[in-house]
Amino acid sequence: MVLDVWKQLKKKQFAPLYLLYGPEGFIIKETITKIAENALEDDEAEFNISTFDLEETPLSVALEEAETFPFIGEKKLIILHNPVFLTAEKTKEKVEHNIDQLLAYLENPSPFSIVVLAAPYEKLDERKKITKQLKKHATVVEATKLKEQELERWVTEQASFHGVGIEREAVNELLSTAGQNLMLLANEIAKMALYAQEEKLITVETVTQLAVKSLEQNIFTLIDFIMNRRTAEAIELLQDLLRQNEEPIKILALMASQIRIMYVAKGLAKEGYGQQKIASHLKIHPYRVKLALEKAQYFQEQELMTFLNNVADADYKMKTGQMDKVLLLELIILRSGKTR
Repeated sequence: MVLDVWKQLKKKQFAPLYLLYGPEGFIIKETITKIAENALEDDEAEFNISTFDLEETPLSVALEEAETFPFIGEKKLIILHNPVFLTAEKTKEKVEHNIDQLLAYLENPSPFSIVVLAAPYEKLDERKKITKQLKKHATVVEATKLKEQELERWVTEQASFHGVGIEREAVNELLSTAGQNLMLLANEIAKMALYAQEEKLITVETVTQLAVKSLEQNIFTLIDFIMNRRTAEAIELLQDLLRQNEEPIKILALMASQIRIMYVAKGLAKEGYGQQKIASHLKIHPYRVKLALEKAQYFQEQELMTFLNNVADADYKMKTGQMDKVLLLELIILRSGKTR
């Protein structure tokens, strides 16, 4: 698990090889940063970090660099981006790679180099010998979205990194408010930690005061207002989103997505499905399921379906240019609000 690898890095425990793969770019970037910060002194980084794009540079060049002694210090960091040869993708590569040379290096890696392969791909080709050998010899970090407990632990550790604690309720409030984007969360935590330097604790009140709501959370709030016939507040929030240059078609699409998730999650929960299983079924993060179920409990399935039908009707009219886009959103607020 990525958090365990980060903990090892903090203890100055380094592997000679790392394979970082998956679509969560923040995890890949953060892992590389942590390796560099912990393995190299500040004055060494300029001389002892080499970065190669394997779509432009042959493997042999990078591996020769890995075999060269550090200019100063005891370690050097070699970062290999875009090893597309690990995937099943059939693209004509600009350069030829000597995969056998990499296989040989895996068997006998340089004792003074840390080699990192950064592969921002959803899947690797597990049938390939090089993929199998990398997974056997390297420390593997799967850069996918963190599970609920991992996410909560990560938030706590991020706060600790900035020298403050965070209340458990504040963790939940932050995730509910700001969403699960790690880059955005990291920025929010840094901001709140600065605010909480005197008390050394991020509280629920701190989050409520300072956290910027994600678009997803704003859409949940908008749906709440609409379904509870709080029409004036719904119109005001819609206008706020439009002032933030959110596109009407995007707002409508997110409304449809959230209502669909609420509707399906509510139905599956009634059948006895747990949050993790629902998340797997819907192919979304478990925390989104948790939020959806919390909101959906206040509404009947028929109410959600009526709302979804209104959104589908507006979507058709919006895409065919039958009516002004903003007016269509306002009509959804008025029509759907009256279903209760």
